[in-house]
Order: sequence, then structure tokens, then C-alpha cells
Amino acid sequence: MPFVNIKLTGGKEAPTAEQKAELIKGATELLVRVLNKNPATTVVIIEEVDTDNWGVGGQSITERRKMG
Repeated sequence: MPFVNIKLTGGKEAPTAEQKAELIKGATELLVRVLNKNPATTVVIIEEVDTDNWGVGGQSITERRKMG
């Protein structure tokens, strides 16, 4: 059973319900096409992470975005 975990920043930049549906459909179709996986047993989870909890280069995304 394939398991895909997509992590994105949440808050005001969070994807819409429609965008999430498209991501789930697209990830499933990719596994079907490339790996011949069964879409009925393919699991896709989307996690929204607060920008205070996501860091790059020693800074949170919140702080990096404040800098421009």
C-alpha cells in the first residue's frame, strides 16, 4: 500500500480544498502511472505546518518572510 505524505505551510497560504483534491488525485495518478500501483490502496495525506514550525537556514519561515 503506497503512502504519500505532502507537507505544506498552512495559514493564509494554505491550499484550498480544491487544490488539496487536485494534489491527492495527482499523487495517486502518478503512482498508478509510474509504479503501477492500485489507486484503491494508495494513501495520500496532506499536512499543513504552521510557518513558525518550519525552518530553513536556521530561521523559521515566519521570520524569513518578514525579511522580504
